[in-house]
Amino acid sequence: MPPRIPSEADFSPISSALPHKLHFPSPPESTTSILILFHGLGDHEMPFAAFARSISLPGVLAISVRGTAPLPAALVAGAGAGGRNFHWGDDLRVDTSTGDIDPDPGFDRASRLVMERLVKETLVDRCGWQMDDIFFFGFGQGGSLALGLASRLRTVERIVDISDGDDVAGRQIGEECKGVVSIGGPLPSSMVPSSSRRERSGTPVLVCQLDDDEAGAVEREFKDVRVVNWKRKDVAMPRDRDEMFPIMKFLADQLNKGFA
Repeated sequence: MPPRIPSEADFSPISSALPHKLHFPSPPESTTSILILFHGLGDHEMPFAAFARSISLPGVLAISVRGTAPLPAALVAGAGAGGRNFHWGDDLRVDTSTGDIDPDPGFDRASRLVMERLVKETLVDRCGWQMDDIFFFGFGQGGSLALGLASRLRTVERIVDISDGDDVAGRQIGEECKGVVSIGGPLPSSMVPSSSRRERSGTPVLVCQLDDDEAGAVEREFKDVRVVNWKRKDVAMPRDRDEMFPIMKFLADQLNKGFA
């Protein structure tokens, strides 16, 4: 059965648990893929919704999601975003000697909400889409979540369909997604399966602005990794065509695979 084009009404049951902003392609009936966007630490969903509109990928429904926890008041000063400051971690731990925030605070709650409510309940079960129709795109802490979600797909719990009588047929939502882009977000070790016999994920990955050790950690867990570093050293969203080009090329390459 082919997937159904989602409508705004399909997402209303999760709007309180996982606030989000949708951007449909024109026309919405042209939707062939889905892009889920995760903002960085201390931000919210609206700037990434504007980013999705600005790149306007053909045939792509963009879903910009708000972080699953508000940033503690002590960390909000100077963060901007008009008081709308959120993060994706289970906790926030600050190194008192450096003031740096632990890059791996645990992402179990965010992972559960995104994968169970948004992906499985809404996109897969309600609308009939598959995991390999879906991109994850994130910045900073949101990029770490994006990589971690793709990493965990290798051990995703089976979705069970109950048929007649006591017959049970299990199926997986898929061990790979369509692709992942992480800008400045390393792969969190807490989201790497613990089995020493695990295989590398087949999900295509683009990472930007990671150091050699961080990029190496991604390459150990994914088969197809493209590493991009810009001329400037700071971690921020792309500012010009040269910085944006490899991201757009990666997304276009993955979108075109279905038509090769």
